[in-house]
Amino acid sequence: MRSAILVAATFLACAVEMVEALTIVLAAAFTRGWHSVQLGIAAALGALAIVVALLGPALTLLPLEALRVVVGFLLLSLGLQWLRKALLRAAGYLPLHDEDRIYAREIEQASGAAWSGDRRHFDPYAFTLSFKGVFLEGLEVAFIVVTVGAAHGGFVLPIIGALVALVVVTVAGLIVHRPLSRVPENTMKLVVGLMLVTFGTFWGAEGAGVTWPGGDAMILGVLAFYAALSFALVEILNRRGRAAVIAGAD
Repeated sequence: MRSAILVAATFLACAVEMVEALTIVLAAAFTRGWHSVQLGIAAALGALAIVVALLGPALTLLPLEALRVVVGFLLLSLGLQWLRKALLRAAGYLPLHDEDRIYAREIEQASGAAWSGDRRHFDPYAFTLSFKGVFLEGLEVAFIVVTVGAAHGGFVLPIIGALVALVVVTVAGLIVHRPLSRVPENTMKLVVGLMLVTFGTFWGAEGAGVTWPGGDAMILGVLAFYAALSFALVEILNRRGRAAVIAGAD
């Protein structure tokens, strides 16, 4: 059960980050050509490989209990950030993430930046844009894969989740040649936030010496608790928003 949820969480988290990176890459490529964009992607992947190679072994040097406390705290911190934004978007306090709008903005910025117009020559702007997009979004992917793998005691499952996400997003992007705006990204971020907070709580408590009743099955209980709490918070925020509108109308 833990393995299935772990793979699902890694897949969804990586898919969200890769969808956002794909939007940036497509904007740079269609505006200024693929040559420098491909170089930027390759450089970003190389840098991410170095980060993973350094971070992964470093985490595994910690005792398992201490590792799970550290990883639990890190996953809680990351998950709460995702969850906070997702809940504020669900309640209407933040605008929904719109890949089409982001794509249009990136296209406008890339079109306005100075360049020679020759798509066959090296373009520093396209290289930097694609490198930054892939590297920054990839850092969260690397962080999730490494921390989850270290706490789980093996990197195979989170790597599988990440690779499947990479294949799915890449193939979809190549087929449609547009940002994947129809992907329910905001819902996925809510689900990923819940899963990261759940694993952070579960592993952190295990590392602190807590024995969960029912073992791994309790993961579903923790997930259900956070899901119910999240929906309750959204309802509270919605009511406050409606009350503020009514008060303003009066």
